Amino acid sequence: MSLSQSLQQKLLQKLSPQQIQLMKLLQVPTANLEERIKEELEENPALELDEEGHEDEFGDDMKDEFDSASDDDKDLDGSEEDYDNVDISEYVTDDDGEIADYKMKDDNYPEMDDQKVIPIRVETSFHELLLTQLGMLELDERSFKIAEQIVGSLDDDGYLRRELSSISDDLAFRQGLTVDEKEIEALVQQIQQFDPPGIGARDLRECLLIQLKRKLNEGQSVTLAIQVLTKYFDEFTKKHYEKIQRSLNLTDEQIRDVINQIIKLNPKPGGNIGEINKAESYIVPDFFVINNNGKLELTLNAKNAPDLRISEGYKDMLKDYDKGSKKDKRQKEAVLFIKQKIDSAKWFIDMIKQRQDTLVGTMSAIMKHQQEFFLTGDETTMRPMILKDIAELTGLDISTVSRVANSKFVQTEFGTYRLKFFFSESLSTDSGEEVSTREVKKILSDMIEAEDKRKPLSDELLTDMLQEKGYNIARRTVAKYREQLNVPVARLRKEL
Repeated sequence: MSLSQSLQQKLLQKLSPQQIQLMKLLQVPTANLEERIKEELEENPALELDEEGHEDEFGDDMKDEFDSASDDDKDLDGSEEDYDNVDISEYVTDDDGEIADYKMKDDNYPEMDDQKVIPIRVETSFHELLLTQLGMLELDERSFKIAEQIVGSLDDDGYLRRELSSISDDLAFRQGLTVDEKEIEALVQQIQQFDPPGIGARDLRECLLIQLKRKLNEGQSVTLAIQVLTKYFDEFTKKHYEKIQRSLNLTDEQIRDVINQIIKLNPKPGGNIGEINKAESYIVPDFFVINNNGKLELTLNAKNAPDLRISEGYKDMLKDYDKGSKKDKRQKEAVLFIKQKIDSAKWFIDMIKQRQDTLVGTMSAIMKHQQEFFLTGDETTMRPMILKDIAELTGLDISTVSRVANSKFVQTEFGTYRLKFFFSESLSTDSGEEVSTREVKKILSDMIEAEDKRKPLSDELLTDMLQEKGYNIARRTVAKYREQLNVPVARLRKEL
């Protein structure tokens, strides 16, 4: 067990069940919250969706009533005395003598009421597309089964990374077919003619070559590109273009045409096809920040948090029991069960509300700290900010802020960002000013983008340029930031 896991377990042991539940709910992104609520609805019949649009608010005194109810129940052990002492008055009436109606309705964000539905993509999966094309081949039953096995062996990127011998073994054990590798290879060659081009390749070189061979009628640059990948694949991936140019006696224009042909190819032909989890295909923002004439306005996306309430049927059962004169043991057992389910429902509703309060509080603090960025969208205006800063502003634990920052998104007029994007360490300038490392990374990115690609800037030159701008930074730090920006070293950025 790692040290971090051990610390997490010790932390969880100190938390109450209610706090643990809140921690878990905070980690659930908006896109998955609806599923979590659905699970709770299925497990607890006393909890239901409020589809009637009741106007009464979720009472502020709910927590006090819940605590009171929990205290009444915590010592129950099923004895006859427990049944005789069942008190359900707080469950069936409120201060005005009416039936209590506990619910959670997000009236703070009424403009979101018409956005309850998430668009769902209707699409054909990657393997379904290939099986459809497979059905167009004139294959006998045996060959079709072999081809099906090959298609099923392709990974999500469209590559066949399994050995033919392993596919042969699978066919022997699962289909009872004795198939040699030559027969499998012949069918692989046919599958490699399917769309999208590059499907069924064993490695990147084969994938790119399959695509180029489909374009042979496009001219000499395609023929040269095939020659380059066939003989000089390693050199090409390392951008040793001069060596390739000398070996094949190519002009500058020819090598540029070859490079352009290759970089336009798709290295993952199956990567853009297939059924993708909705939560991954769509970033559903948890917050919306709007610039209203220089004033920032924050709203919480509540479209995946249905309005919840206590079941009317369960409250009616308690009301009928309260009015009845004869109360046998079986009825009292049923009432205790109903009471526990109502307590659980009220507790869950409270957790949902606490989740929303925590999210809004955390995002409000981030928005205030990074106000200049939310107004301008300029990353160089971002201030240094760590988890501790937001924890102090909100009064929340650092671990709670971390859970919110790692799993939530905010939509702004400049784009949608994960909350952890706004957190960064500080770096000192020559004047002693503390600036965000995010600012330094932005300037570094701009320098690399503006460089002459025929003579890209080395890490040493980038360090010198940043120091000239007043940033005290070491070369190894520049290299680290460059890697974090997914920018390769200067040699690999070179273009002809």
